[in-house]
Amino acid sequence: MFVLELTYTAPLESVDAVLQEHREWLEKEYAAGHFLAAGRKIPRDGGVILAAGTDRATVERIVTEDPFALAGVCEYRITEFAATTTAPALEQYREQLPS
Repeated sequence: MFVLELTYTAPLESVDAVLQEHREWLEKEYAAGHFLAAGRKIPRDGGVILAAGTDRATVERIVTEDPFALAGVCEYRITEFAATTTAPALEQYREQLPS
């Protein structure tokens, strides 16, 4: 599983100019089964996406396709972790630690 942390690198006006395209990109990735949740950070200086069901190379490719990244208004930090415990609703995403 992955935590994708976005940090804005441009003024909010520039971010907002591509916000609709970013939302459409999110919906496409939800439909593909890559994303579980996403939202703004508080204060609004970026966002967070929870991704699952894919490998790191795929996640790295996906974030390069984000309209925010294409417009140069954010940077991504990708953190991979093993989700060994989850809420019952996320049980299908539980992982085993590597041996």
